Amino acid sequence: MYSMKETGDCKPNVLCFSGLDPTGGAGIQADIEALFSAGCHCLPVVTALTVQDTHNVMASHPVAPTLLIAQARAVLDDMPVAAIKIGLLGSIQAAEAIHSILRDHPDIPVILDPILRAGGGFDFNADDIRSAMRNLLIPLTTVLTPNTLELRLLTDAADDPEASARELLDLGCTSVLLTGTHADSPSVINCLYTLLQTPQLSEWPRLPGEYHGSGCTLAASLAGYIAKGLSVAEAARQAQHFTWQCLQAGQRPGSGQLLPERGYWCRST
Repeated sequence: MYSMKETGDCKPNVLCFSGLDPTGGAGIQADIEALFSAGCHCLPVVTALTVQDTHNVMASHPVAPTLLIAQARAVLDDMPVAAIKIGLLGSIQAAEAIHSILRDHPDIPVILDPILRAGGGFDFNADDIRSAMRNLLIPLTTVLTPNTLELRLLTDAADDPEASARELLDLGCTSVLLTGTHADSPSVINCLYTLLQTPQLSEWPRLPGEYHGSGCTLAASLAGYIAKGLSVAEAARQAQHFTWQCLQAGQRPGSGQLLPERGYWCRST
């Protein structure tokens, strides 16, 4: 007979809706590794199967929305979920399915990484997905984590990052963590926007090279720290530190972008 611990003794569970990346750099594997590193347990629901390498995405095939709902409801009915992280949607139908889950569980914090285009340029039906995000998901989001390119796609105030972030907050999300990895600046400047507080800037040394999976790593670790009970501001600080360390230790297993080393902390010296 197996002995069972009380749920209070277990790691926090984080439900993740993400695509499957066969390189292992981004998507659901990034979520699993980042959450393990944050001391959490990942509940993975795959939204899309992709064909990609470390250069670009070649194809994306969405999972049936009825299957997404069935998987999510099965674990939500069985296990306590401390946070929900959303990455690649794959289709408008997936956004509608996830919306129904979020609507039924309004007390669970939601971290949304608004993936619209791959780093290599592949377009995940960006125009249609943009509308679904704005109408269905962003109003139910606790922390949105766009980079500057995604911010321009999601908003109308493209030339003013703060105005764009405020536009997203006006849609209903609680916080926007804008990352500056794509900006033309000597260092990376990230900014946490909330409705009632002064924007909080964080500056990080800009690392050489390009990375595949940095946004997934940030959003998943952020979800993990929120699941462990940290405030949004402190979770954002720790997630940025973790992500920067992963990128600094990044490796190039293929011929394209580097992959974050999310297990840097357990590597032998």
